[in-house]
Amino acid sequence: MKNKPSKKDLDEMEKTKKGRLKIYIGAAPGVGKTYQMLRDANEFRINNTDIVIGLIETYGRKGTIEQISELEMIPLKEIKYKSVILKELDLEEIIKRKPKIVVVDELAHTNVSTCKNQKRYEDVLEILSNGIDVMTAVNIQHIESLNDHVARMTGVKVRETIPDKILDIADEIEVIDISPDALRERLKDGKIYSKDKIETSLHNFFRLGNLTALRELALREVANEVDERLTIYKNEKKVDGLVGANEKILVCVSLNFNAEYLIRRGYRIAKMLKAKLYVLYINNKCETQEQQGLEKLQKIVVLCNKLDAKFKVEKSQNVADTIIKYGKDYGITQIVIGQSARTRLHEIMKGSIVRKIMRGSKYIDILVVADPER
Repeated sequence: MKNKPSKKDLDEMEKTKKGRLKIYIGAAPGVGKTYQMLRDANEFRINNTDIVIGLIETYGRKGTIEQISELEMIPLKEIKYKSVILKELDLEEIIKRKPKIVVVDELAHTNVSTCKNQKRYEDVLEILSNGIDVMTAVNIQHIESLNDHVARMTGVKVRETIPDKILDIADEIEVIDISPDALRERLKDGKIYSKDKIETSLHNFFRLGNLTALRELALREVANEVDERLTIYKNEKKVDGLVGANEKILVCVSLNFNAEYLIRRGYRIAKMLKAKLYVLYINNKCETQEQQGLEKLQKIVVLCNKLDAKFKVEKSQNVADTIIKYGKDYGITQIVIGQSARTRLHEIMKGSIVRKIMRGSKYIDILVVADPER
């Protein structure tokens, strides 16, 4: 009979157990991320879950302050910096207190330089590594890869960002959504900023066009994240038919057909559908070993880079099966393929590649494009 694990063993097991991360994401300040996060925290408290507030930013908003209610708060750490007392998240006290869940607002915040970690998201990662679940909130403009895009859209360069990997490791992401018109009304009513900031905000960051673009960006970013998770789940469980919300276009090219024409055709479809574009080249011969073949392949790579298409080369003698597998692995919704150069007799003897793909990928639409040079 096995001995029971010692307290030391249990402590070590607990240390290696990662906490769960939930992120509330919104298009702009004032959409209600913090408010919703606190409402959910109160639900946990009512159900006797050990939950505490590590840090919350209310910005004086009455509704948000009321939501703090009876939630336990970990006092902030006071730090003297340049003869000023600043308050930051007390990371050490949270880890020592070890609640089941901690609420940590303003994920993209930069800590005082004397803190252990430079950024608040690093504090969150450390809390998670100690087996504590975290609920946190952030706006879409703080995602690192979207920083330049948001600056071009809004004219506002956001200084504080978080790496995209934080979204990748999140166990749950909840979009807090509100229409741009309703958000502007909140701003006018003084529910977001003080009266002296309302007019300036309405004519700058909170312009209707800005808010509409940011809202679409937030919804699309989370939809992409969900699609990726769905693809991983589908591949792990080998489930056919599960398709995400976003279209994904796959262009299959060869060096015989006009590959660049096909890719541009696929790009136009992807652009119209606001879809991701993938390009697949299957090398089933030695054609790329010839100088002319290598030059054609290089042109394909250059064009894919220009059009932001994900390009991949597969080596296989079975073209149809390779395309079918790729389509399933990446959750492809439409395949664009060139007209076959095979003769009718060849197709009768060997079978049509398009027909094989259609039989093997019943949930994917296929577009056969005629060769403009034939």
